[in-house]
Amino acid sequence: MTQQERHNTIADMVKRQGYATIEQLAHHFDVTPQTIRRDLKVLADEQVIRRVHGGAGLLESSTVNTAYSARKLINHDAKARIARSLAEHIPDQSSLFINIGTSTELIAEALLNHRGLEIITNNLNVAATLQHREDFNVIVAGGTVRSRDGGIIGEATVDFINQFKVDFGIIGISSIDEDGALLDFDYQEVRVAQAIISNSRQVYLAADHSKFSRNAVVRLGHLNQIHALFTDQEPPAGICKLLSEQDIALNICP
Repeated sequence: MTQQERHNTIADMVKRQGYATIEQLAHHFDVTPQTIRRDLKVLADEQVIRRVHGGAGLLESSTVNTAYSARKLINHDAKARIARSLAEHIPDQSSLFINIGTSTELIAEALLNHRGLEIITNNLNVAATLQHREDFNVIVAGGTVRSRDGGIIGEATVDFINQFKVDFGIIGISSIDEDGALLDFDYQEVRVAQAIISNSRQVYLAADHSKFSRNAVVRLGHLNQIHALFTDQEPPAGICKLLSEQDIALNICP
């Protein structure tokens, strides 16, 4: 196979799957990871694919989110470290909201060693993870279930969330703009997240480093509405300045 043929096949694989790891591609083509990294650099420079940590993904749109199956793989190790760090800041016997997202699903897994939690969630995957703990009280919000990711959204979901006031709101995000705006893709999902923020005594935001360079179109809120940011790399200088000015705790999980 020529280099160009390999590039074409890589592009086709990423288009089909939404994401491909360096390890997967190296095994598929029986070449070294270094060869694949060079291939991905060329394809990214040509704007055929997008380089992400550990592999390649689809070129991003500011109006449509990456497929859920691909997001579960992208920066998975970083998200897992963030999840463990955030879970350490949640005391036993706490009440909390957990919203939609691949990062929040890993946080749910990291909370399994806690005791006596009360969790309200609009994420069926989170509920499925936590349901087996007999000393947890897991409450699932009503609303419309999205088939692609198990998220629950809609006006009924917002109304349901507004019935509660909890210790911690745990949210994910698609994009953090340089001016501190928190951005996402789905208006209905954003409405639920806004209700979670409004009804939480403290709000913890989980966002890996890729969220500082993404674009999305729906305004969820602003960094000044959260109490702590959990990420895996130091944010851009402008965001660090905002965090300092607003006295928002920054937890970096390298």
